[in-house]
Formats: sequence, structure tokens, C-alpha cells
Amino acid sequence: MASHIGRRTFLAALGGTAAWPLAARAQQPAMPVIGFLSGRSPSESAFAVMAFRQGLEEAGYVEGRNMHIAFRWAEGRYAQLPALAAELVRMQIAVIVTTGGTASALAAKAATATIPVVFNVTVDPVQLGLVASINRPGGNVTGVTNLSGVLTVKRLGLLRDLVPQVSQIAALVNPDDPATGTIINDIETAARTIGQRLFVLDASSEHDLDVVFETLTRQKAGALLVTGEPFFISRREHLVALAARHAIPAIYGVREFVAAGGLMSYGIGTADAYRQMGIYVGRVLKGAKPADLPVIQPTKFEFVINLNTAKSLGLTIPPGLLAIADEVIE
Repeated sequence: MASHIGRRTFLAALGGTAAWPLAARAQQPAMPVIGFLSGRSPSESAFAVMAFRQGLEEAGYVEGRNMHIAFRWAEGRYAQLPALAAELVRMQIAVIVTTGGTASALAAKAATATIPVVFNVTVDPVQLGLVASINRPGGNVTGVTNLSGVLTVKRLGLLRDLVPQVSQIAALVNPDDPATGTIINDIETAARTIGQRLFVLDASSEHDLDVVFETLTRQKAGALLVTGEPFFISRREHLVALAARHAIPAIYGVREFVAAGGLMSYGIGTADAYRQMGIYVGRVLKGAKPADLPVIQPTKFEFVINLNTAKSLGLTIPPGLLAIADEVIE
């Protein structure tokens, strides 16, 4: 107690000059709060949050200095997202960021027509009903999309270049993802474009993943395309282990799979997408309207190959593929 009284006496002796900033801060308006809504879990999203904070900093916002972030994680339980979105809306936050799947973006859009929403989705946001158009989103929603339809054609082509002798390829989707219908249509269209026989398998739990690989073996699928669905990303180590155990060459949507021992990936630079989201949130906090901010489309793609995994599968990477790889893990 004595030390507390001494501190107060010392401040008073300064004629109030030291106490003034405390009083002034108490009268200042509260810092804006950003709601971060994700279908994934915090334990495997650290890199994404770091890149998002980088974008915010580039826009002039640093957590704890001039804004706060309220995180809400569904951890793969998409049914919880509407309640989490509603909770953020009740907090009267400045802007909602949605990531970790299309379900979070749809939940936020359904929860508010006034609070700005900045999304990160893997499919066409116009088809999802999130925005009116790419260039003029309208309403309170904008964000980043990775053009999965275009990327699917490229992934299938890369996979077939690696294993041209394979007659049948399987694709893995999550039926719980609201965008699954669009994703399947993109996959089937891509397969027809390059004349590839393909069948689609569903998985929304770890048990389903085990069943999927048993089915691959039974149906003699020679390769696998894994969509960039957040549930699969969060279970990447399990998926990579299953592909190794069953000797299935697979291509994935993000580099994290290859870093975990997967064979190949082709997609946008994930960190760059989150950084762009942070920049857009900064612009919204400064007064820009989502309706006037075009949806960001990727300009940077990365093709990553794991040579150790290729060797363990008995595969030789063609020189042409090595030449176009952005990164080769040895």
C-alpha cells in the first residue's frame, strides 16, 4: 500500500503533467476491433495470422497500438460459424475478416449487411453470392479469391505430366463445404478439358480419410488431387502419411502439404493472400467502402516439388517439371 500512495503523491507533485496522458487516454474513443472468423484452428494458422498482421502493418495498423483483433475459431466445425459470426456482430466491431473456408464468409454475410466483411475464398465469390461482381462488389463484402477452377486444370495437368501412364485419377472433396458443388464442377470440367478419367471421393473426418485411401486402392486409382479445403489443410500430416503408406502420387493446393512430406503443390502464395487481406482491412478502417474495392485475384502462383517423396514413391521428376518448379525440397 505504501508504494501505491507514494506513486500517487509523486504524480501530484509533478503538477499533474504526468497524470494528464492517463486522463486523456480515458477520454479517447476506443480502438477499432477487427473480428477474425475462421473455420480452421489457431494451432495450425499461425503463419496465416502472421501474414495478415503484416498486411495490417503495411496499412498502418499494429495490434495493441491502434487496433485490436478478436479471434473466433470454428476448428473444423462449420456448423458453429453462424453463432460465432453473430457474436462478432453483437460486439459492434469495425470489420469482419473471414477465412478458413467459404462457410465463414457466408456466415458473416448472413449475419450483417452493414459491418464491412473482407473474405478469403477458394471459389468464384460471384457464384457464391458473396458479391455482385469482381470489379464492383457492391454491398458490404469484398476480399480475395484464388480462382480454383483455373488452378484445378493446372494441377491435373501437372499430375498427369508426372504420371502419364495413369489411366484414372481421384479427387478429394469435403461435402461439408458449402462450395463443394462448385468445386466438383470445376474438377470435372478440368478433367474433360484434358481428357482425363476421374472420380470424386468425399471426406469430412479423419475416419473418412482412411476409408478414402482404401477406396483408392480398391478402385486402382493411380493418383490423387486434394482440393485446398481447410479441413484437409488442417489434417495435412495425416493425409500425407496416408498417401505415403498407400504409395499414391498426390498434388495439393498449398505448399504446407509439401513441407509436411507431400509430393507436389500448385496454388497461390497463401501468405500473400493473407497479407492482401490485411491491407484491405486497413483501407476499410481508413474509410474505404467494400462496395468500391474490387475482389483481389491472384497474380502470383507457386509450384513446389518434394524430391525425397518422389524418390520414396519410385518416381523420377521429368526435367520439364523441375525447370518450372518455384521450389524443390530435397
